[in-house]
Amino acid sequence: MKVSSKEIWESVEAIRAQAPLVHNITNYVVMNTTANALLAIGASPVMAHACEEVEEMAGIANALVINIGTLSEHWISAMFKAAERAGERKIPVVFDPVGAGATKYRTDTARKFVESFSPAIIRGNASEVMALVTEDIRTKGVDSSAASSDAVEIGRSLNAASGSVVCISGETDYIVDGDAVAEIRNGHPMMQRVTGLGCTATALCGAFAAVEKNAMAAAAQAMAVMGIAGEMAAWMAEGPASLQSRFIDILYNMTESNIERHLKEED
Repeated sequence: MKVSSKEIWESVEAIRAQAPLVHNITNYVVMNTTANALLAIGASPVMAHACEEVEEMAGIANALVINIGTLSEHWISAMFKAAERAGERKIPVVFDPVGAGATKYRTDTARKFVESFSPAIIRGNASEVMALVTEDIRTKGVDSSAASSDAVEIGRSLNAASGSVVCISGETDYIVDGDAVAEIRNGHPMMQRVTGLGCTATALCGAFAAVEKNAMAAAAQAMAVMGIAGEMAAWMAEGPASLQSRFIDILYNMTESNIERHLKEED
């Protein structure tokens, strides 16, 4: 699948025009970063995880993003309640199985969520995606122990079993849906030194899925914008801290010409 710069830009414009409400049940580490990234691209983020309100919040949202980075019993309950309500409304659910493969609790929770709700998009690193299917994979905490290319075939299996578009992040991002695979080659190694940027990619998938009905296209567009912004920020940054602030500014100021000039797809 080819991703055109024109279609990416049309989705960016739609996000800015519609300001879709993206409901995030995410982890403590990344709330500020992901909320700011969503605001910068033009979406309207809300971070609501109390069991007492998540169903009501999912009832008015345009997309739901679930991130299992800092698990607890109450948060798991909230995630499942919100996802059930999102399914009733047929709004896209984007799932990030952070650290799947590191512990049994985390892996079992991620697998149960996927089996229960078939998210529109599953976005994770190679190890996380592989851990959803096989017992033989271990993550390094929340970091991948495998290259993104190693997970493509398992991504196909996960897609076939769940119906979810599978987005595998890495040096090359692979977005898998049936026989179709999109490859996005944007990004910069320094991005790995900023905590929460992977989770930010998941949140951006939620924003794009809110305005683009094709989940594979939404994931590919989000990863392209994420990678382009990261590259541009790294060129101007002195280190990870300045990359993070420049990344937000570049999302805010993203133009069609930025996308046309810097988009890198499969050869």
